[in-house]
Amino acid sequence: MIRAGIIGSTGYAGAEIVRLLLGHKEAEIKWYGSRSYIDKKYSSIYQNMFRLVEDVCRDDNMEELAREVDVIFTATPQGLCASLVNEEILSKVRIIDLSADFRIKDPAVYEAWYKIHHPTPEFLPEAVYGLCEINREKIRGARLVANPGCYTTCSILSAYPLIKEGLIDGNTLIVDAKSGTSGAGRGAKVDNLFCEVNESIKAYGVTTHRHTPEIEEQLSYAAGKPVTISFTPHLVPMNRGILVTAYASLVRETTEEELRAVYEKYYGKEKFIRLLDPDVCPQTRWVEGSNFVDLNIKLDRRTNRVILMGALDNLVKGAAGQAVQNMNLMFGIPEDTGLQMAPVFP
Repeated sequence: MIRAGIIGSTGYAGAEIVRLLLGHKEAEIKWYGSRSYIDKKYSSIYQNMFRLVEDVCRDDNMEELAREVDVIFTATPQGLCASLVNEEILSKVRIIDLSADFRIKDPAVYEAWYKIHHPTPEFLPEAVYGLCEINREKIRGARLVANPGCYTTCSILSAYPLIKEGLIDGNTLIVDAKSGTSGAGRGAKVDNLFCEVNESIKAYGVTTHRHTPEIEEQLSYAAGKPVTISFTPHLVPMNRGILVTAYASLVRETTEEELRAVYEKYYGKEKFIRLLDPDVCPQTRWVEGSNFVDLNIKLDRRTNRVILMGALDNLVKGAAGQAVQNMNLMFGIPEDTGLQMAPVFP
């Protein structure tokens, strides 16, 4: 049995890890960490866990936690995991970090986009970017996994096959992405109040969103050369979901059938990526509550561009589900263990 501890268990992503691990036959939660709710019963914070979780919340003492568990999930704001991790801890326990602390290899880029100092850049070279469908073998042996974000997971997976095969010009890639409000976390913010988001949609972080360098870095690895994209996120009035619609110019004449064959080559055997039938557009409602990513493409012959479409649940495949998928790989158990739930509808 895998013994798991969660730092940040009372945020939305942390609570989703709790929900998933409660149904995981190979894992048990030993530590519910929450700096804001120390000594409070977990089920008093999340009433849906009444009679399911009897534990109280503990602090974020990673050194003590490392002696009690096999894996630590850090579902915390940027900077916290990097400030806590050290070689002694990594020699005892494996860490899956849901923040951006170890996603970007160049600390200067991280500091420029996140506006905070990186305290432990010495661990950046060994940290594995935890996008399971692309880095599966590296994840298996990792001590430290940087769990990707929701926008980045959907954006990268949507474009990766065509970038990897050199069929699109990565520098023409425009990513239009939309997120449910849970993606902004559980903290109280005026912009996320019901009256502020209901019956409205808005762009934000235009040209400055912090997921931009993460997407560019991973697509640059795929292309074998630097890739610069345009990324614009939007907030929509729903609880969960990411929808990506991206556009890129083709580098040569091709057919939609050839493009679809490329996606089949990369994703045809993947458990959690569903390539939809021709002309079926991904919708967030068909992935909600699940670890699936629904993808599709459409060739626009008139403009010589391809439209890339993807949908996922930002709290599952975009956060907690991907973290559990990474844990499964790291501990050598079937990748879909604890993640076989069907999407919830309505």
